[in-house]
Amino acid sequence: MAKLLVKLQRYFRRKPVRFFTLLALYLAAGSLVFLHSGFTGEPTVTGSQRGPGAGKGPGLTYLGVMQLSRGFKAAVTMPEGGRRHGPWFKSTSKEPAERGKAGDYGSTRSRVLRGRSGREKEEDRARYVGCYVDNTRRRTLRGVSFFDYKKMTVFRCQDNCAERGYLYAGLEFGAECYCGHKVQASNASESECNMECKGERSNICGGVNRLSIYRLELAQESARRYGSAIFRGCFRRPDNVSIALPVSQLMLNMSVDKCVDFCTEKEYPLSALAGITCRCGFPTTLFTLHEREDEQLCAQKCAGEEFESCGTAEYLLVYQTQVQDNRCMDRRFLPTRAKQLVALASFPGAGNTWARHLIELATGFYTGSYYFDGSLYNKGFKGERDHWRSGRTICIKTHESGQKEIESFDSAILLIRNPYKALMAEFNRKYGGHIGFAAHAHWKGKEWPEFVANYAPWWATHTLDWLRYGKKVLVVHFEDLKRDLFVQLQRMVGLLGIAACEDRLLCVEGQKDGNFKRSGLRKLEYDPYTPEMRKMISSYIKTVDTALKLRNLSGVPDDYYPR
Repeated sequence: MAKLLVKLQRYFRRKPVRFFTLLALYLAAGSLVFLHSGFTGEPTVTGSQRGPGAGKGPGLTYLGVMQLSRGFKAAVTMPEGGRRHGPWFKSTSKEPAERGKAGDYGSTRSRVLRGRSGREKEEDRARYVGCYVDNTRRRTLRGVSFFDYKKMTVFRCQDNCAERGYLYAGLEFGAECYCGHKVQASNASESECNMECKGERSNICGGVNRLSIYRLELAQESARRYGSAIFRGCFRRPDNVSIALPVSQLMLNMSVDKCVDFCTEKEYPLSALAGITCRCGFPTTLFTLHEREDEQLCAQKCAGEEFESCGTAEYLLVYQTQVQDNRCMDRRFLPTRAKQLVALASFPGAGNTWARHLIELATGFYTGSYYFDGSLYNKGFKGERDHWRSGRTICIKTHESGQKEIESFDSAILLIRNPYKALMAEFNRKYGGHIGFAAHAHWKGKEWPEFVANYAPWWATHTLDWLRYGKKVLVVHFEDLKRDLFVQLQRMVGLLGIAACEDRLLCVEGQKDGNFKRSGLRKLEYDPYTPEMRKMISSYIKTVDTALKLRNLSGVPDDYYPR
């Protein structure tokens, strides 16, 4: 063997070109194998993304910011002739792609039965309605949509639709999720919904132009909607109404639907109903939407729909349309290298990614990270790939504690969250990903007690270390940021040395959710904290509370229980 190796070595010394040729072929072959393993079994759908000006038909309308799925891939529009499968697409049912040809109906039936058994497990949060026809020109469910050609599951679709207040969730083509308030199509045969979910092979996610539709029994009432519009509340008419809401239309047959459609067509994010007048505009300093009135003041019946309220001339009923407010969507790297490094410090699970999203929208500059997370980079956090000392980003995410790491920064925004919520959020991220959930087996097994024992002390020491070693620390409580986003974001932007534009901050309020928000249907049906855990965490809360007050800060919020 040694002699053979020596001969090969001598040969390639004499023929270096052949050596590098063989090496290149070897690397190319490895790359092809890797790519094949990543694409095998995945459909490719041709077409381009639909933008504001794409398409004239009544198909899937441009959804703006609402079409950004938490962890889902970019939406695509199907060609008019239906879907076209790539040459490597392998139908798991071994059926021809076209419906008119005969297929393996035994295989189809077995998958439908498996999907039905999976649906029975979902009954507590959603009820299966049936298989329905869908049309790319006129969708059956006309709310927001989410696509994920790698990890789509029935629960993910239900969760995203429920979170946004929709009544129905529909899955199509194994990887597409559609939401809506009405099912506007005819039934199809159950055998036509025969495509397995890309992220859950045991369940069915519709078929080619076929939707598996669920009615969401636990849709969140907090996200009040009318169709695809978000209800913002009842507000007093602004003084300069023609400037604050510059576009208006008299509608003698007024309804919420008509006014929302009118403002959507005019490309405004706000639709305000004032009796028989529909007004459109943006949230501005003239009309901030911060001072809500009693809804009874707006409870005048619509002329065109007796079961709806349409506001009055003095009190406007306001809805947010699906038109994206682009005043805060531009982002870039800093034009010149920052002289100071500002940390966005938090314990894991305290909402750091959400805070980064808000800061980027409010300032127009990318945020960086002490680490690198490819999933965050792919979702638009372009500063994720920069070295944290590059000076090109407005602030740097970090979960680090300890004197040496903290003293590397010139100032910091310290984000603190209720430890009970933060620990559960980080446990879900650790075992379920950024927007996923830990399995019940993890909560009930040894993982959860070990996690609490290791991470609960860190929650306290993280805050104490930053208060002790940080050079210039602005404390922001996650709960305060949720409750009063405008004021807290002003404080954060001020520390970053950026002049806060009020109109831009008002724009952020309308786009505040971002791509990484874990909420919806899946809630634990029991309290995972034992009395021993609570006693331990309570002592840490009191320690942090005392440390904050010693620095003349307000202490922890009241909902950090028990005190």
